Amino acid sequence: MPTTDGTDFIAPPCHEEIEILYRDDAILLINKPSGLLSLSGKNPANLDSVHYRLVQSYSGALMIHRLDLGTSGIMVLALSKTANANLCLQFKNRSVAKTYTALLNGRLAETIGTIDIPIIKDKENFPYQKTCYKTGKPAQSEYQVLDYDAGNDVSRVLFTPLTGRTHQLRIHSQAFGHSILGCDLYASKAIEEKANRLMLHATSLSFDHPTSGKRIEAECPCPF
Repeated sequence: MPTTDGTDFIAPPCHEEIEILYRDDAILLINKPSGLLSLSGKNPANLDSVHYRLVQSYSGALMIHRLDLGTSGIMVLALSKTANANLCLQFKNRSVAKTYTALLNGRLAETIGTIDIPIIKDKENFPYQKTCYKTGKPAQSEYQVLDYDAGNDVSRVLFTPLTGRTHQLRIHSQAFGHSILGCDLYASKAIEEKANRLMLHATSLSFDHPTSGKRIEAECPCPF
């Protein structure tokens, strides 16, 4: 039987490199490859991660937030305890803005809208989350259709999550009737096999620089 804390999960090796997008004395902006853990797992076999790799070159690097294993794209790390405290507070106060690009199965009826479906941890099925209107935590995701591939019946969507629940965009897409291609957790097998990876990419990140206070509008182009 699988464990409920994920200690039996072993991530496949990730041979792609982390791209450094920007660095100064306070922060590090990177492009995380799909298939790389953000933090090392409890299982010793899951040592390789964004944090593990980066501390080899930047010993004081501190994680502020995470991206799912399959999600690629932009992340910010702090290079000092002061910067870490500042950025963590910004995330807590929801003053950090994020966008994601995704490929969804099917054609969305509306080209713009908001998905408002509460989410709660599925305690019996790690690492799954689930929707629950009675006990779930509020979760909202704005979306905008960028284009539509009629030949493959796929919609390219820009997501702006207003909350930061685990697996939020995956769950909202599935509950909305248009799962993300390549999703191994919430999509059907046929939709999962439409892509060789999770078609979800963190495209932009907006926050106040922890030292200068200047608003940073960082972008990382979508690779698909």
